[in-house]
Amino acid sequence: MCQMRSGGDVPANLAAARALLAEAADAGADIAMLPEFFAYLGQDSGIREIAEVLPGGAASTMLSTVAGERQMWILGGSIHERDGDRLYNTAPLYDRTGELVATYRKVHLFDVDLEGQPPFRESATFTPGTELVTHPIEDARIGLSICYDLRFPELYRGLMALGSELFAVPAQFQHQTGVAHWEVLLRARAIENQCFVAAAAQWGEFGSPEEPRRSYGHSLIVGPWGEVLVDAPEEGSGVWFADLDMTELRRVRKAFPVLEHRRLGLIC
Repeated sequence: MCQMRSGGDVPANLAAARALLAEAADAGADIAMLPEFFAYLGQDSGIREIAEVLPGGAASTMLSTVAGERQMWILGGSIHERDGDRLYNTAPLYDRTGELVATYRKVHLFDVDLEGQPPFRESATFTPGTELVTHPIEDARIGLSICYDLRFPELYRGLMALGSELFAVPAQFQHQTGVAHWEVLLRARAIENQCFVAAAAQWGEFGSPEEPRRSYGHSLIVGPWGEVLVDAPEEGSGVWFADLDMTELRRVRKAFPVLEHRRLGLIC
């Protein structure tokens, strides 16, 4: 789980991300995750210029290269994807050969007005995705999501119903809401679906000096019983590790078969 503080300099961000992925690989990680917008967290006016078609582009090429060289699964946080005239906030998954095997386009866009801050309007830039995405990663299945999706339990219920045992939540969570809701929401998604949850996050201030914003940090990994396995600090870039015991997850599901007791359909 790679926590970082990105800015508006794409080459610098990619170099920092590559160094974190190398640190993860050197420690023997099977899968490494970067945060949302790891390649660019600058002015909105610059997004269309740096957005890339998948596969290809600077961010995608770096992720593919590192995954293949290090024979490690990589969830590339999220990148700015361009598809024709539309832009998407997209999470790409690469396998150990460097192949792009899955992409998830963020479904829920962050359009909110937080007290004391300029409005957030993701929908002014991005088109929402429409599909749930899961993919096998050897002995487990990962379900993909991004940041604000965390507030919509029906998305995770759907991912669980499709076989997910690990939820990925790369995020650039706002500090104000993070203090109140970040940990409790991640633990809730883990408990109600009996899944592991891994959330790699941005940290620190970003944006223009006239309209400063702040990311919450606290990258988190939660177990299927709701226990916090890893909690990174609020500030600081680095790599944090956890061993995910899928045998234990399946034991929890068998001993406490709440998922088999659902009566109201797929998302209830």
